[in-house]
Amino acid sequence: MNELEDKIIEIETKLAFAEESIEQLNDVIVSQQKVLDKLTRQIQLLDKKIEDESQHWQQTNPVDETPPHY
Repeated sequence: MNELEDKIIEIETKLAFAEESIEQLNDVIVSQQKVLDKLTRQIQLLDKKIEDESQHWQQTNPVDETPPHY
């Protein structure tokens, strides 16, 4: 082989490794995005629960409640 062919093979090898690395990084990004989406949904649900509980406690009048020992 001549020098040009060696350079082409070297470039093709590096390109193949680069493409594989890009695919692996893309897989990681997709996986992380799924986790972020799940966590975002969970936070939204928790925010809703906190808001609902807060409204419940604001509507409740402690004077109207029976003490726990009755």
